[in-house]
Amino acid sequence: MGKIISIANQKGGVGKTTTAINLSASFAALEFKTLVVDADPQANSTSGLGINPKEVDHSIYECMLDHVDAKDVIVPTEIDYLYVLPSHIDLVGAEVEMVNLDHREDKMRESLLPIKDDFDFIIIDCSPSLGLITINALTAANSVIIPVQCEYFALEGLGKLLNTIKIIQSRLNTELEIEGILLTMYDVRLNLSNQVVEEVTTHFKQMVFDTIIPRNIKLSESPSYGKPALFYDAESKGAISYLNLGREIIGKNELA
Repeated sequence: MGKIISIANQKGGVGKTTTAINLSASFAALEFKTLVVDADPQANSTSGLGINPKEVDHSIYECMLDHVDAKDVIVPTEIDYLYVLPSHIDLVGAEVEMVNLDHREDKMRESLLPIKDDFDFIIIDCSPSLGLITINALTAANSVIIPVQCEYFALEGLGKLLNTIKIIQSRLNTELEIEGILLTMYDVRLNLSNQVVEEVTTHFKQMVFDTIIPRNIKLSESPSYGKPALFYDAESKGAISYLNLGREIIGKNELA
């Protein structure tokens, strides 16, 4: 049975989509069948994997609101073992439409449950909010990765996110675990980056991944070509770091 991992942080610009694209590509490169669920109306994971959101017939929106079968919505990428359940701008209105629905927090879990066994990993790219779509993603997930950028306001809002996770663990998804806190945008030349690494690891200890994602131009460039960094420049520091992260998670989960 596949493992569902949400990538969440209500702060924008911390590397959620970059992580979703590049971690999933790393799993695929290691021959683990992987699905990216784009749960952000901006659809950046969709376009970053070479799929035009304007050209898809259905998206995660129709799966959650109209009960469209996810198997009919999944799109293969140009990369072996890697697939996308795309997003669309329509997802913006989903939270309003779901407010009065029964079991509204379970809509994504209900959509993904029939396909969970078809994949080794399902990665959910969450929007930068703690709204109903993100709550759906955390309710559907087995674990959550929390990207934290190595910058001044790194810990801002992290307590609120962890509190939200605790509430979901107690009320909606008792199996939800924290896969790890991922330090991103690390610049070895800056004292501030090193201070943030020290502060986060001191506070959260074993919760922090050993792998740290550096600032890397290839990570920034590759989405404009519709490719993960690993398939844009496999020797770049960013690509190698996400490959190491993939291996760390595989080892942590004791997968062959």
